[in-house]
Amino acid sequence: MTDQREVVIVRWPGQGPSVDRLAALLAAYHLQTESEKGEAVVDVDGLPNRYRAEILDPRAAFADDVVLMALSGDTAVGCLVVTSPVGGRSEVKRLWTDPAFRSRGIASGLLGAALAHSAKSGVSTVRLSVWKWREGAIALYERLGFTVAQSWEERDQLVCMERAV
Repeated sequence: MTDQREVVIVRWPGQGPSVDRLAALLAAYHLQTESEKGEAVVDVDGLPNRYRAEILDPRAAFADDVVLMALSGDTAVGCLVVTSPVGGRSEVKRLWTDPAFRSRGIASGLLGAALAHSAKSGVSTVRLSVWKWREGAIALYERLGFTVAQSWEERDQLVCMERAV
């Protein structure tokens, strides 16, 4: 793609993108993740219930959280979820950039917006988990100051990371 329009980060829901745009990004994220785990599924119907629920009704799934989206014009090209603070911590989840728009700073922009939101919300620490094979994502997180932390996840092959805000 040669479209080089500026990418804007917006809070969702709001004035911007529809539920369908967010659902499409979440579907791509979950389908790719399942494929990488060796559990490829053909479509959303084959996803585990908890992931399918996010795609079918993101408003309900993330009702207490903040969803950020990256837009290039009217096209939703990335998303990220920041969970509501608990004990001074928030978690970043579902960071995804449309493959056609990668290497343009979109993930960095989403993470920067998430960190700024967290700081304004009084959060002291932002944490995340990432599959160990997502080396590019881990490198990005490290560049932004995240460090490997003791795991809070029970799932094998997840790397837990955090940084102070």
